[in-house]
Amino acid sequence: MASQARELADKSIAPPGRRNLIINGAMQVAQRGTSETGVITSGYYTVDRWKMNGNNGTWTVGQDTSTPNGFANSYKMTLTATEAIGSTSYMSLEQKMEGINLQSLAYGSSAAKDIILSFWVKSNITGNYCVNTYQDDGSSNYPETYTINTADTWEHKTIKYDGNTATSLDNDVNSSLRVIFFLVAASELSSGSTGSRVAYSADTYAAGQSAQIDAVNDYWQVTGVQLEVGSVATEFEHRSFGEELALCQRYYYKTNTDRRATLARSDRMDVQIDFPVQMRTTPSISASGTVTFSTEQVGIDSMTFEYAGGVSGSSRVIGSATADAEL
Repeated sequence: MASQARELADKSIAPPGRRNLIINGAMQVAQRGTSETGVITSGYYTVDRWKMNGNNGTWTVGQDTSTPNGFANSYKMTLTATEAIGSTSYMSLEQKMEGINLQSLAYGSSAAKDIILSFWVKSNITGNYCVNTYQDDGSSNYPETYTINTADTWEHKTIKYDGNTATSLDNDVNSSLRVIFFLVAASELSSGSTGSRVAYSADTYAAGQSAQIDAVNDYWQVTGVQLEVGSVATEFEHRSFGEELALCQRYYYKTNTDRRATLARSDRMDVQIDFPVQMRTTPSISASGTVTFSTEQVGIDSMTFEYAGGVSGSSRVIGSATADAEL
């Protein structure tokens, strides 16, 4: 009876089913590669679903094996060339979430649910950092801070955000909510107040941030990122690599093997690649291989490339192909 009571208690704290609204929070999947150097512009680099966003410095970013116990990978950002922090300078790492996946939060109603963010973080720079749960639908900021207390040491953090009773999340495939971790934030972006959701303003975008990753070889890294309903953080929800990969492939897919063409007509050959999962929206696609080819057709389920003329029916014509439907 005692063991049954403990089991029921555990279930009441962490109910079965997917709890984590973040995809690839353990930084397992890196379809684009494990490292990128000389990064100066915003974009998706290395670890899937995590977008580097900002306008300050030159960075090396990627998947790293320095982790707290229970994790194999982290996302590490290292500053390799400095740039003066101007009035609107910032650098961040963010994940955008589709509104269609967030309807259980009941935002825009009296039943709006609180959410809690938990993560492991490490840096050589101690101090206060901002995490903003920016809401695209309605354009609002909700900045909160956490403190890195000890340099070069993994620390576990939790931050609670109240539910939004005023503005709903659109039930669509566009970005409705973002988790934004700031590494650099100019004074004009960080001077506002923290602790509540407010209409977007520049000064609350990274409110409360005082630590700056602003010297060569300064770094910041994170893993075990979990966003879940409730006011108490539960243990990180480890999903299988296969499940995490499939979740990532809704947004980005890269073939790992060469593809061969089939003879569609005497003067043309087509390569059709079916996506392993349905993509979020019609992706932008590209491919490289032994011949020059053009895009014939692309949808949310597959992409087809065309090569016209002079190739044997069994020739290998595509070395790799990508489909990008990131938010």
